Amino acid sequence: MKLGARMLKTGLAVAISLYIATLAGLPTPIFAGIAAVFAVQPSIYRSFQSIVEQIQANIIGAATAILIVLTLGNDPFVIGFTTIVVIGMCIKLNMNQSTMMLAVVAVIAIMESTEMEFITFALMRFSSLTLGILAAFVVNLFFLPPKYETKLFQKIDRTTSDILQWLRVTTRHLSDEPALKGEIERIQDEIRYIDQTYIFYAEERTYLKKNQYSKARKLIVFRQLIACTKKSFDVLQAFNRLGEKIENIPKNFQDALVQELDKVIHSHEKLILSSMGRIRKDHKETLRLISEPDLLRLVETLIHVYQEKEEERLIFLPLASQLMEYHHELKHLRRLLKSYQQYHQDEKFNVTPEYKK
Repeated sequence: MKLGARMLKTGLAVAISLYIATLAGLPTPIFAGIAAVFAVQPSIYRSFQSIVEQIQANIIGAATAILIVLTLGNDPFVIGFTTIVVIGMCIKLNMNQSTMMLAVVAVIAIMESTEMEFITFALMRFSSLTLGILAAFVVNLFFLPPKYETKLFQKIDRTTSDILQWLRVTTRHLSDEPALKGEIERIQDEIRYIDQTYIFYAEERTYLKKNQYSKARKLIVFRQLIACTKKSFDVLQAFNRLGEKIENIPKNFQDALVQELDKVIHSHEKLILSSMGRIRKDHKETLRLISEPDLLRLVETLIHVYQEKEEERLIFLPLASQLMEYHHELKHLRRLLKSYQQYHQDEKFNVTPEYKK
């Protein structure tokens, strides 16, 4: 198990909230720690977004609990009824699940039986929960701020490399079917993680005008990098669906297919390296394909090969379509990278190793 930044921040927020609650003499400081767990967010932007909602949920839970205790008491069934009411109010206000759970924690914490004067007890529990929320916010703000640009690029690079390796193996009929099936499921999860990380990166705010322009262009490039990764994965899935049928293609066409796909894969790898700044700027081939794939000719040949067998020809048309789309996405990425490097010659994508979530 890898220790991620969010794990560290959660542990730190819990420790700080418990320590301060104990120093302040609040009863049952454990509720401050519980609130801190719910309040830790994956990004600074979301932390700013959520703190008002979390405090609002805490107020709703506390106020409702106090009102119910003063009117109906704190019987277990009354607590259950209050929980339902508070959840309904949170849903009405479009609060997310973790925020709703924080409101429920406030209800349970305040409606607990106590020998203290009830209002004093309720205010202390409310203060403990608020302290936990604030501690999590401070930790989100100042400790281990996430660098989603780094996370995003590294994940795109690794996932793309895995896909391209499997493409090379699959087109040469060397892949193990069960292993490839498991890898396809894993890569699907990786792509979902990439999409989520891209959202987090897009939400990060920049305050200098110069950085805003650079960030806007980086977002466009990242979006296209992801599109190319997804399209390469579509090609891999297309080969996987064909299975042994691919071996029925004439030998000369199989060789041509492997050669053209290798050109596309090489182009994709070189574009990734170029975006990382690992290819010399004075290299004439920095953003040009060394050997332009002739996928149009390949598709036409495929169609001609199966003109007499309509059913078999149609089986391979999705693969031909995926190859053409893949090549088109790579050409678009090449144009975007060339534009980015033209306007931001001294800036590279941040690929420095970073903690994982």
